[in-house]
Amino acid sequence: MAERRAEAILLVALLLLGCSGHLVPVTEAVWLTIPSSGTKCVSEEIQSNVVVLADYYIVDEEHAHLHTATISSRVTSPYGNNLHHNENVTHGQFAFTTSEAGNYLACFWIGGKHQEAAGLTIGLDWKIGIAAKDWESVAKREKIQGMELELLKLEGAVQAIHDNLIYLKNSHSESQTIY
Repeated sequence: MAERRAEAILLVALLLLGCSGHLVPVTEAVWLTIPSSGTKCVSEEIQSNVVVLADYYIVDEEHAHLHTATISSRVTSPYGNNLHHNENVTHGQFAFTTSEAGNYLACFWIGGKHQEAAGLTIGLDWKIGIAAKDWESVAKREKIQGMELELLKLEGAVQAIHDNLIYLKNSHSESQTIY
C-alpha cells in the first residue's frame, strides 16, 4: 500500500511539475542593482502560515575594494508590519513565518554616507514554503535517506501545489464577489 502511495505521489508530482513549473516555487537567487539614490524593492504574494528565508549580500565586484559600501533593508507584511530592518551592512538575512496572506515586500537601498554614483549590485536568495525546508535535518530526524527522502520531498511539493491551488481558487472567488 505504501509503495502504491509513493508511486502515485511521484507520478502526480512529475506530471504537475512537467506541465507547469509555475505552481511550485523554485529557489533561485536574483541580482538587483540598487540605485545610488532611491530604493529597489521586490515582492512576493505568499499565503499565511508559510516559512520565508532569505539571504542578501553585496556582489558588486566593481566596488569590492571599497569597505565603505553598505546596504540597508526593510521587509514588510501586506498590512505594513515591519518584519525585518537592517542598516549599513554588507550582507544580512531574514526569516519569518507569514501570519497573513498577501504581498510581502523587501526593499533595499545603499546605506551610510558613502553612496556610489553607479549604485551597487546585491544578490538575494529568497526561499518560501517547501524550498525553505531543511531537508538534511528532516532526513536525520526521520532516519531516512535516498529514495525515501526524495519521495518525502515530492510529497511536500505536491502538498504545496495543492495548498497553492486552493489559495488561488479562494482568492479568485473572493475577487469575483459582487458587493
